[in-house]
Order: sequence, then structure tokens, then C-alpha cells
Amino acid sequence: LSPDEDGICSGRYFSESGLVGLLEQAAELFSTGGLYETVNEVYKIVIPILEAHRDFRKLTLTHSKLQKAFDSIINKGQKRMFGTYFRVGFYGSKFGDLDEQEFVYKEPAITKLPEISHRLEGFYGQCFGEDAVEVIKDSAPVDKRKLDPNKAYIQITFVEPYFDEYEMKDRVTYFEKNFNLCRFMYTTPFTMDGRPRGELSEQYKRNTILTTMHAFPYIKTRINVIQKEEFILTPIEVAIEDMRKKTQELTAATNQEPPDAKMLQMVLQGSVGATVNQGPLEVAQVFLAEIPADPKLYRHHNKLRLCFKEFIMR
Repeated sequence: LSPDEDGICSGRYFSESGLVGLLEQAAELFSTGGLYETVNEVYKIVIPILEAHRDFRKLTLTHSKLQKAFDSIINKGQKRMFGTYFRVGFYGSKFGDLDEQEFVYKEPAITKLPEISHRLEGFYGQCFGEDAVEVIKDSAPVDKRKLDPNKAYIQITFVEPYFDEYEMKDRVTYFEKNFNLCRFMYTTPFTMDGRPRGELSEQYKRNTILTTMHAFPYIKTRINVIQKEEFILTPIEVAIEDMRKKTQELTAATNQEPPDAKMLQMVLQGSVGATVNQGPLEVAQVFLAEIPADPKLYRHHNKLRLCFKEFIMR
């Protein structure tokens, strides 16, 4: 449908029955795509129209479709696969207007980084020549001065949906955490001497938050990044974040319905196993052995102690 199209107002869709038909078609497509919660929202518009027309036959059919959608939510739950997201940055004059532009790509849920990397490298290799395209392997900030001006560079990074704490109060279900997404985050570990990884006491982390022009899911699978924020975490803040993540994983594994003994065993081994490098024991020895001399670190020191307390209680 296009408002500029001649005779659109006299067309068969520009009527009450035409609207109902389009909405029913949308509900079917949402159901096929596994977005069962949106089926309910669509039928909230359709049902009052059908009720006004006393169309009980269609109401019966509509409510049966709603029952099917709600059953699917209950039965499939977190088994649904909504998508995997990657940040893709383009660097080099060969890209023209795309130079230094960043996008978030939505890919099928089981897509791995090498898959999208191989696909984009092959596509742009056909455009510019295989020898002229190079994929940047890390997620560190790109210094254009170090790049070959005769080459086209693509940087691909796995990103995850990002939510502020206040948002999580409204994003309770698995669907809500995977719908209407416009902020994504990726992390880049680094040390002050330039190495990506080091000892616990020297391991920093850069959290980069990207905001897209539109929210996913969208009619396109690639959306421009319009805002970029960076936050540097100090070594003790990195430890706090890691301990919180371990606690969340342990909580999810212990509260799982039905219980999964193998999953719980894997989480426990990953959290407290003696062979785990830089595990909770080493974190405690590095950051909690002594009270920090710098008063600015007192708050983080207490936060980490509270994280350990909650972790042990789990």
C-alpha cells in the first residue's frame, strides 16, 4: 500500500473489511515467525470490529488462533530462537559513503561469527577483488592511519542486546528481552601496556554501547548505528561484573524447571572448579586480601564482598 498510489482510497484494502484482512494476514505472519505475543496485540484491534458486526463465526476462529498462540508461548517459551546480532564497521575509501559507517546486522539465531565474516568477505571480495578486502579480527578501536588506503576493511563483532536496570523491570519474559531492541553492547578486554589480556589486577574492559536508528525486528536486517558510548571498567569493576554474571548463571541453573542436573554441574564446574583460571578464589585473593589504600576503591571493595556473599548463598 502506498498513499501516493492513484485510487488507493477507493481500493479494496481501504475499507473496514480490507483492514481486518490485512491485520489477519499480519497475525498469521507473526505466528509463522514465532512472535506469538504480537499476535495478541494485532487481534486486540480486530476483535472489537468483529464484535461490532456480531460476526461470531470469525470471533470463534480468532479466539481459537489466540489460544493456539498462547499455547505456543507456554510450550515453546525460551526454546524460540529470535536472532543473533553483529556490529559491522566499514573502513576504506573503496566503500564510498559506507566508509567509517557502522551497522548492526540481525542474523538467524545459530549464526556464528566465522559464517557472517566469510559471507561479507566473499560479497565485497566480488565487488572490489579478493585481495582488496580484509577482515579485522579484533574489536579494538580502528586507527585509520594504520590501514592500507588501497584496501577495504570490515570489522565484525558479536553484540548482545543491552538494557538499563530500569528497563529490566518491564522486560520480564524471554520475548520482551528479544523484541523492540535498539541498544547493543560488546566488550573489549585490554591492559594499559597494550596487550588484550593480562593478570587479574591489570585486566581492564571497555564496554561499548551502540544505539541503532530503528528497533529490531525491522523490515531490514541491517540498521545504521546512530550513537556510540564507551565505558572503561577498572580491574576490580571487571571482577564485580564477572562475579555477578557467575551468580546469575548459578541462580538460573538452580531455579530451572524442570531441573537439569547436567547444566547445574557444568555451571558449578565453570564457577568454582579448582582448575578454572582466574576463578572466584583468585579474584578474592587479588582484590579482597587487603583493604585498599585508595579511599575511592572502598565502594568497589564492598560491592565485590557483597557479590561473593550472594554467590556463596546460592
